[in-house]
Amino acid sequence: MKRFPLAAAFWTMCGTAAAEGEPQAAIELYVDTTTRQIFAEPGPGRQRLGRFVQASDTPAPAVVTTAQPAVSTQQVAVAPPSAVSTSKGKAWYEKLSIRGYVQMRYNQEIGGGAKDLRSPGDRFIGREQGFGVRRARVVISGDVSDRMSIYLQPDLASTPSGSTTTHFAQLRDAYADLWLDADKEWRVRAGQSKIPFGWEDLQSSQNRIALDRADALNSAVRDERDLGLFLYWSPKEIKERFAYLQKSGLKGSGDYGMFGVGVYNGQGANRPDRNDQLHTVVHFSYPFKFANGQYLEVGADAYSGRYKVSTASVSVDGRTFTPTVDAPLAGSTDRRVAAHVVYYPQPFGFQAEWTVGKGPELDIAQRRVRTRSLRGGYAQVMYKFDTAHGGFIPYAKWQTYRGGAKFDTNAPRMSVDELEAGVEWQPSSAVELAVAFANMRRTDVGAAPYRKIDGKLLRMQLQVNY
Repeated sequence: MKRFPLAAAFWTMCGTAAAEGEPQAAIELYVDTTTRQIFAEPGPGRQRLGRFVQASDTPAPAVVTTAQPAVSTQQVAVAPPSAVSTSKGKAWYEKLSIRGYVQMRYNQEIGGGAKDLRSPGDRFIGREQGFGVRRARVVISGDVSDRMSIYLQPDLASTPSGSTTTHFAQLRDAYADLWLDADKEWRVRAGQSKIPFGWEDLQSSQNRIALDRADALNSAVRDERDLGLFLYWSPKEIKERFAYLQKSGLKGSGDYGMFGVGVYNGQGANRPDRNDQLHTVVHFSYPFKFANGQYLEVGADAYSGRYKVSTASVSVDGRTFTPTVDAPLAGSTDRRVAAHVVYYPQPFGFQAEWTVGKGPELDIAQRRVRTRSLRGGYAQVMYKFDTAHGGFIPYAKWQTYRGGAKFDTNAPRMSVDELEAGVEWQPSSAVELAVAFANMRRTDVGAAPYRKIDGKLLRMQLQVNY
């Protein structure tokens, strides 16, 4: 990135634009409150100056001045002319961007019955495991027109149910945002996308500090996604805050609207509706910005619908039976509410979520799947600091959940109590390494007799961003 003296760059950008009298591509500038340097991208400790027009390479007509401005020793980060362009005249495919990330995992059992552990968030926990590719994502996105944006994301590391091989390609996101106003505050999202329920579920795995999402919230929507229609509203100031919380490295969850409402199938990503009844969801999240630059985000979500559970013959306590299901045609009652609070790590941070509701759960005594109450959540503390060797975020996370695992056959009851502590190291924007210790107590919901297993793990993840 080119750098120019502050006064000279500012004089050139403003003077040339005024002299030419033609519209120019404007760029955002930010000032570092400590070094007083000017940058073209947001970041920690940087304040927004405003939008400025960059000078072209063509010499501008002389501007009459009484004195030349003094050249400052401070610097400004300005993109070269070749990197700045307008969208006029571009074909739609020239406006698309490609990015992505890959995560490689390794888990080492260090105590208890760790070899028998099973976790919905990490299929590489358990017996006969080694290195595994947990995520291999490619994102194609961009503004196709002034009123429409697209987002397409496949995952190249999926494993279909029952498969003994890995690394299948499977669709994660495929949607269009249809902007309803020129300021892009209102939009309709159509397609397969994340369901706006729970803050951590909306946060990308690429940005999440802890290795896995908490089961209490993640058990609400399979793969966090479904097919539907959603209306989102984000006022301009709130949109800027959501964008900053992601670009600044503070691990934001993205812009899913200050307010959102939608309808979706309800069976999960890549699965058709099974009961001709749609789920509905309501979402609210507000990021406060204090005078000292600290961000605090609070919000609440709720959804309601009916979910059809898959059943099969099962043997528990010496009895073999196939569970019956209440309302087998319409599906089981499935509704929850959740609340979240996120105090962003500047440098100390804290986040927590809690959910309560009702959903399908296997009642072994009655040999049927019926609607039962559920509850759970998590709390996490973290501390973010930068060194000459990169950025570090040590963290500790506690989670608990009591409720049905509706995605699993027969919807067995899941009991989870888990504590994880670790550190994420980011030596550059392209590489992240996380190492954590986990003490897990969780039900193996994958197979009867649904035992509760205790185990301790050393967990590692290498992530590359591109």
